[in-house]
Amino acid sequence: MNGQTVVIVGGASGLGLATAKIMVERGASRIGLIDKNEKLLADASTALQSIGAEVAVASADISVKESAHGAFAQVANQLGRVHSLINSAAIYPRKAILEITDAEWDLENAVNVKGTYHMMVAAVLHMRNFVNAPDVTGRIVNITSVDAFKAHPQNAHYAATKAAVVSLTKSFAQECATDQILVNSVAPAGFATDRAKELGFLPELAKASALGRAAEPAEMAEWIVMMASSRNTYATGENVVISGGYIYV
Repeated sequence: MNGQTVVIVGGASGLGLATAKIMVERGASRIGLIDKNEKLLADASTALQSIGAEVAVASADISVKESAHGAFAQVANQLGRVHSLINSAAIYPRKAILEITDAEWDLENAVNVKGTYHMMVAAVLHMRNFVNAPDVTGRIVNITSVDAFKAHPQNAHYAATKAAVVSLTKSFAQECATDQILVNSVAPAGFATDRAKELGFLPELAKASALGRAAEPAEMAEWIVMMASSRNTYATGENVVISGGYIYV
């Protein structure tokens, strides 16, 4: 990650922030954070600056094209060329399949699918300006989920959106290959964020995993960093499942 600029959507907390910290430790010098929570953005910026990163932040509703594209432009204008985009923003409700309302479907799709799409488009439009650069033009990593591949009766609308993001990843990878933009996704099982602890499903997940425990955010972040780093020069359109033996795809 030496000298690279990375934009992380949903980077103010959880997996996004864990990824940002590891990227800075590995040499990324400029980090752009896009999130809806301004307080968390400020705290995350302070934390990353304290370990040596130049940080730009933007608050946005990524489900709205103008907001998403504006946020990307804001951080790119401050930081310069963006080498990698990480799409980590998502909402994670839990509700029985027969009780999901139209409004809940719409919100889930707006953030998890349409928001991811908007950020990918903004990144591609920026990255393709550097197509003659000596290295890979850019890298995009989307965070999907094992729920895209496993029945999830208490969270069907979330699972459906993550399956959609897997599909988007493959389509973008195909269309952006001529611009040397590598597009991949990482599909974690549940891991120990504050939100996951609140929901209380981690003990059940640990029992179902071959390793007998849930992952820490930093363990998932390692795979994201790999796919977003200059070490990845060939993988595109791939979805890497990281589940500790919870599921085999």
